[in-house]
Amino acid sequence: MKGLALRTEKSYTAWVKRYLIFTLSRTGSLPSLRKEELKNSMLAFLRDLVVEGDVATSTHRQALSALVFFGRRVAKIEMEGLLEGAERPRGKVRVPTVLSKGEAMRLIDALDGVHRVMASLMFGAGLRVIECVRLRLKEVDFELGRLEIRDGKGGKDRVVPMPESSRGLLREQAMAAEALWREDQSCGVAGVYLPGALERKFPNAALELGWQWLFPSYKLSSDPRSGVVRRHHMHEGSIQRAVKRAAAEAGLKKRVSCHTLRHSFATALLSRGSDIRTIQKLLGHEDVSTTMIYTHVVGTPGVSVRSPLDD
Repeated sequence: MKGLALRTEKSYTAWVKRYLIFTLSRTGSLPSLRKEELKNSMLAFLRDLVVEGDVATSTHRQALSALVFFGRRVAKIEMEGLLEGAERPRGKVRVPTVLSKGEAMRLIDALDGVHRVMASLMFGAGLRVIECVRLRLKEVDFELGRLEIRDGKGGKDRVVPMPESSRGLLREQAMAAEALWREDQSCGVAGVYLPGALERKFPNAALELGWQWLFPSYKLSSDPRSGVVRRHHMHEGSIQRAVKRAAAEAGLKKRVSCHTLRHSFATALLSRGSDIRTIQKLLGHEDVSTTMIYTHVVGTPGVSVRSPLDD
């Protein structure tokens, strides 16, 4: 009803289930929906996550959001300030793992087909893996040489430059996606999923070429909400597994993931002199402090500092 993403629904459901099981095992009963008792049981659960679970800040924040949602929507109580005293994990500054351009190219060269195209976009344009798999044909602008990222993290849109060296691969992928769309049309396959109320506003848009996925799945699947059988985009797990295999084949000793390519995009721009605000905009970060983490890899203290051992 609130229009949250399916993965958010699943995440919130999992956290509330975990909270209920924790309370049941601790007190022998499910939590009361009365405000004070609910507050105490939630605070106990959040404290257990920090003390016993040693969870990361982001994990704790996700659990807190799920509990607040549960309190407001299910228990129907005012949650404003109710969990302010919750124990929180100490924030840790983690330096991101990054690849040099040479390492990134070795990784990309170890991939082929659609996985090679996707890895090129994550390193060449700084896309998140979910943004990559959700690209639609209308969002790949060959005329202006750019990619339009719609409804990214936090519901924000942005535009990023298309890597010139990937233009040929992207055209081939777009042609392959179009061929699959024509095949689906001839077989009467239902149109692609459209976000929000677009399916009601534009009932024919789901069958239009521009709305089709750039990286469609090779098989049809049932929509988890409506049950309609349609062609969804590739699952992010496919490229994640491919990148992991390619890193091993390329002989990379670092712990590499799809997000490593995005980190490498940002540090490459920073090392070439791009200002932090530009990088923030290209990455789609809401706060510049998130982007500032890359200064720990390049600049301050930077690679320009010469070791006294080398003097």
